[in-house]
Amino acid sequence: MSGVSSAGAARVSVVICSIDAAKFARVTDNYRKLFGTREFEIVGIHDARSLAEGYNRGIAQSRGEHVILSHDDIEILTPDFAQRLERHLAQFDLIGIAGATRVVTGKWELAGDPYAFLLISSPRPGADGYLTVLRGGGPLVVPGIRVLDGVFMAMRRAVAVSTPFDDALFDHFHLYDLDFSLRAYQAGFRLAVCRDIAMIHQSHGSFDAVWEKYRRRFEAKHRAQLPDSWDAKLGAYASFVAATPDEIRERCDPARIAEIASQIARANANL
Repeated sequence: MSGVSSAGAARVSVVICSIDAAKFARVTDNYRKLFGTREFEIVGIHDARSLAEGYNRGIAQSRGEHVILSHDDIEILTPDFAQRLERHLAQFDLIGIAGATRVVTGKWELAGDPYAFLLISSPRPGADGYLTVLRGGGPLVVPGIRVLDGVFMAMRRAVAVSTPFDDALFDHFHLYDLDFSLRAYQAGFRLAVCRDIAMIHQSHGSFDAVWEKYRRRFEAKHRAQLPDSWDAKLGAYASFVAATPDEIRERCDPARIAEIASQIARANANL
C-alpha cells in the first residue's frame, strides 16, 4: 500500500511497516510536516511477516532516489530534518541515529566505548517525561560505522536495491538491521551515525528468548567478522530528563549536543 504525498516523482520514499493504524497515522503525519512541500512518498506495509520481508516488499514498491526505513513508533523532532537528510546522503550511502564502528556480537552497544554512538530519547519507565541519552564522543556525524540500529535508517537507493534484507534467516523482527547494515558496509558503502537528528522512540527494546534466537543466527552467519573475545568499556556519556518533546528539541540543538560530545571525547581520550 503506497500513499504519495507529492504530485511529482518521489525524491524520498519512507517505508513503514505497521499493524497499528494510530501509530501509522502519527508517524506519517510527522514525516509530512517535516518534508512539507518537498517531493516524497509514504509506503505503508501493514501485513509484514517480518521487518526484513516487509522492508524488501516496501523497497520494491518505492520510487524514491532516497529511501527511509522507519519504525512506526518514532517522532523526529529536528525542524530542519529534510535538509540535514539531504546533506548527509550527499556524503554517505547509509545513515542512522545509533550504531557502532566495531561489531563484536549481535548487540551493537556491546562494542563499548569509543566505538558505540547514539542520540535517542524515550519515555521514562514508570515515570513522567523522557530520558535522552547521548553516547560517544567526537563529531556528531560519525563516519566509519559498521552496524546500525534499525529504528531509523536512510539510504541512497543503490544501497536498498543492491543489499536486500535476508528475510529467510531473519524471519521475525530482530537482528535484520545489523545484518543489513553490516553487509552494506562489507559491500563498500559508506555508513554514518548522525547525532544531529533528534527523535523520540516509544520503545525500550525487548531482549527476550526470541531476540536471543536471532542474535545466535546473526553471530553464526557473521562469525568470521566477530572477535573471539573483547574488552568492552563504558566511558563517559550524557543523559538528561525532559518533560516535553519541545524541551528535548531545545536541548538537542546540534550546537549544544556538539559541545557535550566534545566533552565526552575528552573524558574518554584514554580508553
